[in-house]
Amino acid sequence: MAYTVHQAKTNFSRILKEVEAGEEVIVMRGKKPVAKITAIEPPEKPNVPFRLLGAYRGKIHFDDSVFAPATDGELREMGFDDLADAPLVPSPNRVAKEK
Repeated sequence: MAYTVHQAKTNFSRILKEVEAGEEVIVMRGKKPVAKITAIEPPEKPNVPFRLLGAYRGKIHFDDSVFAPATDGELREMGFDDLADAPLVPSPNRVAKEK
């Protein structure tokens, strides 16, 4: 089916119904075809394998030292020089002065 630009603008809902029914619609400017409206294929569902929550429980082990604070030397190696000498906890004198 072919429509002029004006007809396409006025009957766009009807054109979409035709396209959904499987037809191709051509939009013409004068006698020159400028666009083709066709239905799109629905996107394919990705083939994702089934994943069971907790499937790796008991299979992954780590040392508790992973959660230990980094030493000043390790902080400097990682580029955190400004944190290396900073106190971890504010001094009690400072906390008392702020209250």
